[in-house]
Amino acid sequence: MKKEFSQCPRVIDESELYGFSWIEHVAAIPSPLIVVTSYKDNGKPNATMQSWSTFVSEEGFYCIFGSVNKDGHMYSSIAKNKQLVINFPSRDIYGKCYKTIENNGYDEDEITSSGLTAEKASTVNAPRIKECFLNLECEYLWEKEIVPNAQHVVMCVKIVNVCMDEEHYNSEEKGRYGETGYLYNIHSPINPETGREDETYIGMIQKLAAYDEL
Repeated sequence: MKKEFSQCPRVIDESELYGFSWIEHVAAIPSPLIVVTSYKDNGKPNATMQSWSTFVSEEGFYCIFGSVNKDGHMYSSIAKNKQLVINFPSRDIYGKCYKTIENNGYDEDEITSSGLTAEKASTVNAPRIKECFLNLECEYLWEKEIVPNAQHVVMCVKIVNVCMDEEHYNSEEKGRYGETGYLYNIHSPINPETGREDETYIGMIQKLAAYDEL
């Protein structure tokens, strides 16, 4: 039986959600897990683990970041340089990518200090992560606050070059999905009746069937 929730359930303590909406945790909608790379003012590579994004086509291919913190290195470096790379990690290097959260000092090369390899992008002035199976080189287009004076912005970037490991675009080898493909962020699902909060999980896509076979 379906139940409706238009206000935060009493069993959920909003003060413990670190600024996230209770609806995000109740719905717990997965989104792609990526690492955004760019250059800081001092020329050192910046690497930011990101989710809350989607990809759309409209006379080109674009990424919409749903939440970029205006106080973070990602925002400041992209705002200045207008160029970045979106890197997609697979399961085998997730641990190293996660270390970029800790290795985030202004004077650090956040890629190499996390055990990864920084390489130059082909078309933009931003570093790529060599170990990631897909790198999307991007140019900044626009940003907008969801509400006035918000701490985070929605940001749109345009993909101008694609670099993909041939073993991953070949579905007869590693492919893009399953245990060797895209990772998804499942952000701490909460039971709205009991208040029970699960851990944040990493998910993968399992192909079920073609559209007309379901």
